[in-house]
Formats: sequence, structure tokens, C-alpha cells
Amino acid sequence: MNVIFHRNFRKQCGKIPAKIRRQFNERLRIFAKDPFDPILNNHPLTGDRADEWSINITGDWRAIYLHAGNKAVIFLEIGTHGALYK
Repeated sequence: MNVIFHRNFRKQCGKIPAKIRRQFNERLRIFAKDPFDPILNNHPLTGDRADEWSINITGDWRAIYLHAGNKAVIFLEIGTHGALYK
């Protein structure tokens, strides 16, 4: 699977705690092997974000991504549930 990180995602990643960044890297490894592993709680979003998907990083942290063609995804945002779903 080809994983692309949007520049906003990289910028947000630079501001999050190192512990969350490490947890994201672990979840990304799981995602690469099986995007629908139950630990990820991978699910489509609705409303204005109907084309986007979300995976759980921790209980409160999420990463939002978009499918970009065959076997490619673009991670758009990372943040707390409250910050992402205003």
C-alpha cells in the first residue's frame, strides 16, 4: 500500500506529543498489513467528510485519510476527536 502524508498532516504530526507519534507509527504498521484490523476501528466519515475515513490512534486521537486510487491513501489530518470533529 502506498501511503502519502499531506503537508498539513506532517505539520500537525510535528506538534503532537512524541508518545502519540510513536503510537501512530505502530498503528500505521498495522494499517499497512490489514486496514480493517479491529484495533484501528477503521470507519468512513459522514456529512462534509463523506469521502474520508478515520482510524483510532488512541482512545481520543484519530488519523483521517482519503483513498487515492488503487492501493494508495493520503493521510490528511491527525488530532484529538474534539479538534478534528468541530
